[in-house]
Amino acid sequence: MNDRYDAGAAGHGADQYELVGYDEYGRPVYRQVPQQQTQQQYDTYAQQQGYGYDPYATGSQQPQHYDPYAGGDTGQQPPTPSYDPYGTGTHQQQHTGTHQQHAAQYDPYGRTATSGQQPRVAEQTAYIPHQAGPVEEPVSQERGERDYRTEQFAFVEEPDQDSEDVIDWLKFTENRTERREEAKRRARARVVALVVVLALAAAGGVGYLWYAGKLPGLTASDDKKDTATPVGAQKRDVIVVHLHNTKKGGTSTALLVDNTTTKQGTTVLLPNSLALSGDDGSTTTLAKSVDDDGSSGTRDEIDTVLGTEIQGTWRLDTPYLQNLVDLIGNIEVDTDVNVPDPDAKKGTAPLVRKGKAQTLSGKSAVAYATYQGSGEAQNAQLERFGQVMQAVLRKLTSDAQGATTTVQTLGMIIEPPLTDKDLGAFLARLADLAKGGDYKTALLPVRTDGTLSAQASAGVVKDVLGGTAKSPDKDAAIRVSVRNASGVKDNTGKARVVLLNGGFTFLEGGTASAEATSKVVYADAADKDDAAEVAKTLGLSADAVAKGDVSANADVSVVLGQDYEPSSS
Repeated sequence: MNDRYDAGAAGHGADQYELVGYDEYGRPVYRQVPQQQTQQQYDTYAQQQGYGYDPYATGSQQPQHYDPYAGGDTGQQPPTPSYDPYGTGTHQQQHTGTHQQHAAQYDPYGRTATSGQQPRVAEQTAYIPHQAGPVEEPVSQERGERDYRTEQFAFVEEPDQDSEDVIDWLKFTENRTERREEAKRRARARVVALVVVLALAAAGGVGYLWYAGKLPGLTASDDKKDTATPVGAQKRDVIVVHLHNTKKGGTSTALLVDNTTTKQGTTVLLPNSLALSGDDGSTTTLAKSVDDDGSSGTRDEIDTVLGTEIQGTWRLDTPYLQNLVDLIGNIEVDTDVNVPDPDAKKGTAPLVRKGKAQTLSGKSAVAYATYQGSGEAQNAQLERFGQVMQAVLRKLTSDAQGATTTVQTLGMIIEPPLTDKDLGAFLARLADLAKGGDYKTALLPVRTDGTLSAQASAGVVKDVLGGTAKSPDKDAAIRVSVRNASGVKDNTGKARVVLLNGGFTFLEGGTASAEATSKVVYADAADKDDAAEVAKTLGLSADAVAKGDVSANADVSVVLGQDYEPSSS
């Protein structure tokens, strides 16, 4: 603030005062300016500093100059004032000469430019005693109640450790609260996710049971769904597999069926006595067809008899079966008989024991699949082969690439047009069905003469294979089924030659226990004359002809007894 100055009083010749300092209580101390000194005026920023000039001054007095950096003065200056630092009174010291009178001078920062030590001058509002000064409140005698002015204090911002501690505590509390809220949100999210997963798992399980037909109470509806598509219109993939016993000889044949419509897999076991018809009209058995006609011829003959459409042939020799079981890591089978070790001496423990869930290695699996006990029919051995095949499919990988790799590793013998990739993909699909319980094994019912009964085979031929037994054309040769009961093995072959030469179709009916007399049987009265002609061709008497049951695929059935003499024919 600038010192207050009454310009009106100065203009009327009143005494003038100049500020010389402050007492210990901060009150301004003045002195009267002598009359012989020229009155000096100060601008707002140079009051009482002893430099510059008064732009309003009159007379011929020259302006005074002051160098704030020189520390000295030039020209005539008023004498330097002095004051009692303890406020007891105002004293003036006059010095003779031009340089003994000095006006109060200050540097640019407010310090008095005089020699000696003076207290720092604080900026206050000055007043002249003749005038009314600023209103002052009474000053208390006690030091603690003084009226301090703002300019008398210096405010210093000091770090507050307590405030930092409070801030840190607030941050800690806020972070802790946020962590608690975040933990609650995560817990709620985990609970919701768990509920969703459980709901999806339950829905998936129910859906799978419904789709697989295993959901209780919905079996009837599922059966209706399966029968919605006609049996003949259902799509099936069929491959025939021939197991060749390389040590003892003989073959075992089965059809692997994948019904892609009903999602059902089946192994259909074909007895070796099944009668097949060749391209030349001759009739043979399945076993002889595999040995004589090869895989391709046998496949076509099976299609003709069963009305199927086989896509390929897989020849499985017993060494390959053994390697396959060892490669997939053994199998489990419910065995029905003790199987001795063919390479061990008599009296040793059996290679395969009878019982539930018996673990079979490659060697024991081959021994069980090919075993036919003394006095057992070939069907018993065939069913054991079917058990081994289903157990292999349950253990085989359901991945198409993995199954293909297994086939390629073993070097399976595959008949064209079937490829290793086709076989691998086909076996993988069957393996998936076997693992899910959608796989079964069925034996094709065949009469002792190798023929099919339409009534007995309808469940397999029609429902599983989707085919029908093919009936011969009306203009075709008479089909004659021959069963050898003479006790002479070669008589079957001789009878075959005689009948083929006579213009008949030969169907091999297998062998039977010895009978004394031969028989020629017909079922339809219209076939009586044909039966008589067959008996004449074979050299049998007319008394051998009789009406009876014949196989479904034959018009006339013949039983060669011990009275049969091939030379007479």
